[in-house]
Amino acid sequence: MDAWLRPAVDWINSMIGNQVLVYLLLGVGLYFTLRLGVVQVRALPYSLRIIFRNGAKTGGITGFQAFATGMASRVGTGNIAGVAVALTVGGPGAIFWMWITALLGMATAFVEATLAQIFKVAHPKDNSFRGGPAYYIRMGLGAPVLSMIFALALTMTFGLVFNATQANAISDAFFHAFALPKGMVGIVLVLLTAPIIFGGVRRVARLAQLLVPLMALAYLSLVFYVMAVHLSEIPHVLAVIFRSAFGLEPAVGGLVGYAISQAMAVGIRRGLYSNEAGMGSAPNAAAIATTPHPVNQGLLQMLGVFMDTVIICTATAMMILLSGQYFPGVGMEGAVLTQRAVTSQVGPWGSAVMAIIIFFFAFSSIIGNYAYAEGSIGLLSRRPLVLLGFRLSVLGMVMFGSVSHLPLVWDMADASMSLMALINLVAISMLGRYAILAWRDYRMQLRQGITHPKFTRDTIPELTKKLPDNVW
Repeated sequence: MDAWLRPAVDWINSMIGNQVLVYLLLGVGLYFTLRLGVVQVRALPYSLRIIFRNGAKTGGITGFQAFATGMASRVGTGNIAGVAVALTVGGPGAIFWMWITALLGMATAFVEATLAQIFKVAHPKDNSFRGGPAYYIRMGLGAPVLSMIFALALTMTFGLVFNATQANAISDAFFHAFALPKGMVGIVLVLLTAPIIFGGVRRVARLAQLLVPLMALAYLSLVFYVMAVHLSEIPHVLAVIFRSAFGLEPAVGGLVGYAISQAMAVGIRRGLYSNEAGMGSAPNAAAIATTPHPVNQGLLQMLGVFMDTVIICTATAMMILLSGQYFPGVGMEGAVLTQRAVTSQVGPWGSAVMAIIIFFFAFSSIIGNYAYAEGSIGLLSRRPLVLLGFRLSVLGMVMFGSVSHLPLVWDMADASMSLMALINLVAISMLGRYAILAWRDYRMQLRQGITHPKFTRDTIPELTKKLPDNVW
């Protein structure tokens, strides 16, 4: 497969992923940061207050369930394998650029999630909603063809390619820990995935709500233990990250300029893969919630970006660098490097524990990824056979990822997410004024003493004719 797939993947990554996407992602994040008055800082307390308060009164999916579904896709191999890939390909400086991507991306995530809520549509079968970039491109921009292209890109990226990445991390981890054949692991994953994806999006939300807090707590407990043991070394590691980001550490091969650009490109791509801010994926989860104001989901999804990258990815990077298992120039490594770092600190049992944790991280991401893609399939076609064919393709890609080589799988992920993010970033740049107006309305109601701000179709008069009759 490498012979015909590799040239196309490399071309997309070199032309879009390493050039256009890097600067567009940072530029859009900076633009919305300024337009929203540094919403990442000003509104973070609101995010924390509403995370458990935003309930659904009509039997729909709650704000917390939508937040958990978004986190199920965010928190996955990007936090374990992705950070390891960033370090081995881009050096410690890549972690700094992951932070920058996340901090600016919090504003981007706020905008895209708020837009997804504004332009959502009712879904009568499960009393919830559907939405996301494909919907706000169609209704907000009046561009149905571009909407279909995005829906197809999301379906391919999350339903197929990203699920191969998650499966690859699981099979690598179980092979390293238990010497289980990757083909066998792939078959088991297919058997576990099939009943969930055939059960519908409501089951996805419930399972995500259960798994995400448990797996995050278990993983962070292990990582923070390692950091506590090496507490005195943390300042040195942080200094290495900052110096590497600006070429002040010795570069492999002596090419300082290349090392800086490589750290920047790799860190931004891995940051995007992990927290998804600007990619156009998490808004699909944000849209399904029943909430009184669109900004509520904007605030929650913004918090998800912070938790994913600034907390969890940073903890992984610190653990790897503190463990002494990171060696510059040895080539790409993924989840196995993180496993090795844990094992070096806690003993041989650490490899098995990490394999189990990686399974829950990655498997929950498969669930969240499918939820995103299913919503786009509904926009592309209503035929039952199309949905059936897609579900079978998802299972096929889970199997493919389990037995494929690490570099090919990650490069495919980079290529597919670059195309998807490019469309979404352009769309939210054109529609962002609606999210800004919604944020102003939200703040105005809070200043008036309204503790639970409400949004109606008349809040932004310009939208009255653009929104469906049975929403807002």
